[in-house]
Amino acid sequence: MKTLGLNNMYWLVKREFWEHKGGFFWAPVITGGIFLLLNLMGIITAEVIGAQHGIHFGAGGELRTLMSRMDAGDLSKVGLALDVAMYSAIGIIAVVLGFVVFFYCLGALYDDRRDRSILFWKSLPISNAGTVLSKVISATVLAPVIAIVVGIVVGMAQLLILAVTLSFHGVNVWQLLVLAHPFRVMANLIGYIPIYLLWALPTVGWLLFCSAWSRSKPFLWAVALPVAAGLLISWFGIMGLFNLPTTWFWVNVVQRGLLSAFPGGSLMASSHGFSVGNGNELGLLDLGQTYQILGSANLWIGVLAGAALIAAATWFRRWRDDS
Repeated sequence: MKTLGLNNMYWLVKREFWEHKGGFFWAPVITGGIFLLLNLMGIITAEVIGAQHGIHFGAGGELRTLMSRMDAGDLSKVGLALDVAMYSAIGIIAVVLGFVVFFYCLGALYDDRRDRSILFWKSLPISNAGTVLSKVISATVLAPVIAIVVGIVVGMAQLLILAVTLSFHGVNVWQLLVLAHPFRVMANLIGYIPIYLLWALPTVGWLLFCSAWSRSKPFLWAVALPVAAGLLISWFGIMGLFNLPTTWFWVNVVQRGLLSAFPGGSLMASSHGFSVGNGNELGLLDLGQTYQILGSANLWIGVLAGAALIAAATWFRRWRDDS
């Protein structure tokens, strides 16, 4: 009987990493590098243009004087701007993460059948459930962990670049860095991983199901079926044939089924019915605010739907092993 142990799972996930290293590792690294390069090019361009036109902002100590006159509220806003600089670096990597997870899940089970490598993996003492679970873990834990680690490094580099640039205009680097909250930003990002895992399950489950079920063109089936159903329901509503919940279907079925792998969806959902105020404009990103989504039925219904789809994908992988 095929069994699954922690050691087996470790090697299965490691196998996924090495086979998809380009998406899991190099995609966020290259994205972060391009982001920093473009920022550096923009800063250099601004400095050169300013020098050509005789603009020397802050050369006389204006910025230093301005900061010395700021009260606690003004300094808090400066710190907020620095935090936003870190989040902006991580935000672009999060978008790339969504695409990586989407297309990884879409081909995770289909590619094994297409290149016939499924016959080799089925000859090993590893269950179908273990194989599918390793792909779920790779998509919902491994990929976001790597993306967040790379994002934190890029965000810190972005913060340092901004601080050093302002130091050339009379601002004390250390005074500026003290106003930022890098550790809070890191904690918010790392703490978001469990929420991402739960929130992404409907999309991960649906894509894995289509990857295991479809005999060809899994992308077409994965996207066309929910979108076509949504269009059909919308058409029924326009024609007045049935009173169907069109908006609900698009938001809770099509959007949740196709876009939940993109980070940020749960943050927007958690803001509905919750206060984001208290003077903290980034309160939506705080862990206390983020984890309020655990009280949402939308999250847990999605988890159940994702689990059912993953179970169906496991069954189809066992059935369609020679297609």
